[in-house]
Amino acid sequence: MGVHSNIHIPKESWPSWTWYAIECIIVLAISMITSSKITDSIEGLSPEVQNYVFMGIVGLIFLTWYIGIRGFILKKKILRNSY
Repeated sequence: MGVHSNIHIPKESWPSWTWYAIECIIVLAISMITSSKITDSIEGLSPEVQNYVFMGIVGLIFLTWYIGIRGFILKKKILRNSY
């Protein structure tokens, strides 16, 4: 068996920025669903205040993911694949 020079390697053909876009969309969707459930459980809020609480929770979850979890936990040396 010989080696084929026309093998498809996804890492070289798939643009890497799309993974960041997919991750961002997933994080936004999860944070919006979570924020919706939390905001619905709080009683006695007017619609204006409810909007601010909703967007505040979305922003908090989004920043927690990108600054806290992704920035500090996922960038640690123990989780890197260095061959």
